Amino acid sequence: MATKRPVPKLASIDELLLLSEQPQETSDPKGGMQTIPINKIRFFKDHPFRLYEGERLTDMANSIESNGILVPVIIRRIETDENSCDFEMLAGHNRMNAALLVGLEHLPAIVKENLTDEEALMYVVETNVLQRSFSEMLPSEKSKVLSLRYSDMFSQGKRNDIIDELKKLENPQYDKESSTSALIGHKLNSREIVAAEYGLSKNTVARLLRIDHLIVELKRRVDDGEIGIYPAVSLSYIPETEQSFVEEVLTRNEYKVDMKKADLLRSYSGKLTTEQAAKILSGEATRKPRSKSPTPFKLKHKVYAKYFSPGAKACEVEEIIDKALDMYFSHQRQQPNQEPKEDDHDYKV
Repeated sequence: MATKRPVPKLASIDELLLLSEQPQETSDPKGGMQTIPINKIRFFKDHPFRLYEGERLTDMANSIESNGILVPVIIRRIETDENSCDFEMLAGHNRMNAALLVGLEHLPAIVKENLTDEEALMYVVETNVLQRSFSEMLPSEKSKVLSLRYSDMFSQGKRNDIIDELKKLENPQYDKESSTSALIGHKLNSREIVAAEYGLSKNTVARLLRIDHLIVELKRRVDDGEIGIYPAVSLSYIPETEQSFVEEVLTRNEYKVDMKKADLLRSYSGKLTTEQAAKILSGEATRKPRSKSPTPFKLKHKVYAKYFSPGAKACEVEEIIDKALDMYFSHQRQQPNQEPKEDDHDYKV
């Protein structure tokens, strides 16, 4: 009679978690799955997309608490000084923030080795493009997407590889699509092609490309609707140092930036100061100075007819009025005890 083979003991949940925390070997030269301490991962430098806040972040945190992190984040190894972060987040900033909310200390991650800054940016941008519609993005986010696509370093083939990788992470059953490169062409080298891909006009693309030249603080004002697209384009031609002067004035005051003010600020490009920016944004620079000349006065016809004949010459009328006024004010000055009338000071020399 054959002896029964012992049934292998299944690992407990705690044991599985312990195993998952150990770095796993991979044959993929571009990087492999590991479990990385969150405190070893820093945000992508100058991350161009606005992260989840409020209810949206809370919903993601609740999902992670219930189901765990189902899709690993993508990070790259970076060279740093001792006691600092060893990795930089490429795809998964919101997941990391949500994980921190529920107290997780590690993240499942795909680690990329030896990525250039341009390749890393491509991961950041394409992740966000895949997660939501281009039309739903904020102006500064659209500008970053278009700037990458329009830049000299852009590679359509590299982009397709990254998109395939990201889609496969979301859906292991995903089959590589070949339509993207056929539609766009081997390499994007014109504004018309970029505009066609995103359903924009060439002029809209040109304006959005300029938004990427704004400093971060002014980009946020554009995203929040405080500065319109057209004024923002004018501001983008000002050097970044001088843009900071504009931001400084806007932070201290509640001035509006319209097209007229933006164009005037741009006209001072290269020589703009904080003081000049304040004058322009407050409206002082374009405010007409108050005239020192007296307001023109028209004598009513019934008063004129009371003292002058229809045939009286203008010079004669002026002479008589001048003498009458002189007599009136002389009489007023000869009465020191009399309180001057409220309007007297307007006429005295």
